[in-house]
Amino acid sequence: MKPVRLPASATHALPRWALFALCLLYILPGLIGRDPWKPDDAAGFGIMWTMAHGSLFDWLAPNIVGLAMPDEGPLAFWLGAICIKLFGWLLGDPMAARIAPISFFLLGSTSVWYTTYLLGRRPEAQPLKLAFGGQPEPRDFGRTLADGALLIYLGCLGLLVHSHGTTTEALQVSLIAFSLYTVTRLFESHSLRSAMAFGLVLGLLVLSRGWVVPLALWLGVLVLASIRERALLLRLILVALPLAALVAGAWIFASQQVQPYGNAPSDAWMAWNVRQIGMPSWSTLQYFLKNAIWFAWPAWPFAIWAIYAWRRQHEALHITLPLTFFASLLVLALLNPRGEEAILLPLLPMLAILAAFGLPTMKRGAINAVDWFSVMMLSTCASFIWLGWIAKQTGWPAQIAKNAFKIAPGFKPEFNLLSFIVAAAATAGWIWIVHWRISRRPSVLWRAVVLSSGGIILCWLLLMTLWLPWGNYIKSYAGVAQQVDAALPKVKRCVDSNVGASQRASFAYFGNVPFARFGDKNCDYLLLQDHHRGNDAAQTITRNKLQWQLIWHGRRPADRDERFRLYRRIYTAQPGQE
Repeated sequence: MKPVRLPASATHALPRWALFALCLLYILPGLIGRDPWKPDDAAGFGIMWTMAHGSLFDWLAPNIVGLAMPDEGPLAFWLGAICIKLFGWLLGDPMAARIAPISFFLLGSTSVWYTTYLLGRRPEAQPLKLAFGGQPEPRDFGRTLADGALLIYLGCLGLLVHSHGTTTEALQVSLIAFSLYTVTRLFESHSLRSAMAFGLVLGLLVLSRGWVVPLALWLGVLVLASIRERALLLRLILVALPLAALVAGAWIFASQQVQPYGNAPSDAWMAWNVRQIGMPSWSTLQYFLKNAIWFAWPAWPFAIWAIYAWRRQHEALHITLPLTFFASLLVLALLNPRGEEAILLPLLPMLAILAAFGLPTMKRGAINAVDWFSVMMLSTCASFIWLGWIAKQTGWPAQIAKNAFKIAPGFKPEFNLLSFIVAAAATAGWIWIVHWRISRRPSVLWRAVVLSSGGIILCWLLLMTLWLPWGNYIKSYAGVAQQVDAALPKVKRCVDSNVGASQRASFAYFGNVPFARFGDKNCDYLLLQDHHRGNDAAQTITRNKLQWQLIWHGRRPADRDERFRLYRRIYTAQPGQE
């Protein structure tokens, strides 16, 4: 027997404009007015910026003004570079590059919504018919579940930072959600077009973060099709897989033929892919268990309950399909030899969809417990954000203000009226939502997650308005890059350096530092990054059998360890020369 029995009154859907506005309210804060932050966001922007202002070689071989970045894939950076070329003159290069992650996020959110809608209107997912009628229509039930899935997806803590960065992870998670949508269409229609769409998305996934994840998804779908729909096997083998290989192989073939900067970046990229798979280890399992609990909150409790509640309908596609995707990616996460958040992020779309099918089966007491937890925790977090901002602006409470300035010594707070109005309006909206939920006690399915997602969005918006200048101060290299620019002569020469990816990107963009490119070996300046705290650095050093004289040293005020030192090459007269 199905575990769901619902009246039509529980399936009132949110208006489409409200969903779209909620998505924009989620993604725009943190992208507007923010410098590229270290480490990954600045590095991703650096690759996009290099492509946009570089040559064909830079598009085939991702790099940051000469620093090769062979890991992951080029697709996200191609899209960001195109946005810079189209809109950089109007918005500035950093904001233009962020049009790409905005598009990624909207693609992922739309895919989660439509996938849940298609699965939710299937006959096996429908609630039991009531004795005197009044059960919801399939379309209404599907729309309500889709609203719940989207709210859960927006409420996932692990999605926040990654969806707001110019990184390949932001594109990968959205393409995984879109691939799940294409497979849902494939199982419904068995059409050649759906198989081609699935293959195209797999190829794009290869170009985003390698072939390991798309291969695992294809194998998982192949196994599911062999159990449920054997008629799809030929389409998966003869259509989807070759098309994926063709899409991904175009870049590999081009890079092998052109050999940008004297080598094929696809070779190093292939080696990086192989390193993503290893033997299961206790450290990886520990990392997964320790971080997945908060990373996938609040999706995982609802998802586990959904699997349990629908256990007697274990062949239902709305459970088996997202569960197949989840199981395939879970195996990869446990086989990854390195514990990193990038192995957890692809799990979120499937968890959100599964969680949505757990909403109709949850008891009222469990829903109320989740609501009260969300209200207490997120309201407390929002209050502390406001209190910290007040302390930063006024100096009271003194201890909180002291801690804030201790992290960012030298920071001078400024009052921004627009940011304050936006933050105050968002806080008022949160109070209204809490009052609506408590006073009216609505029966709609998504009531269990509206407070979780709304509170997450509130806290993020407060951080990205009230605390954005403080975040720029401690996370951006703009200030120190401008100091390097002032120390270099107006007619700049080649600068050799050992700085990391995010520092190189920031110095090149904010400081116009002409870093050595591929093949440049005869540089007049040397920029070194180290962790020597003292300011008594040697005035001259020997490096690569050359003499260098110190002309500048500095650091970011918020970083106590990292130091930068700029040297000028000393030319000595050869024997017999005057």
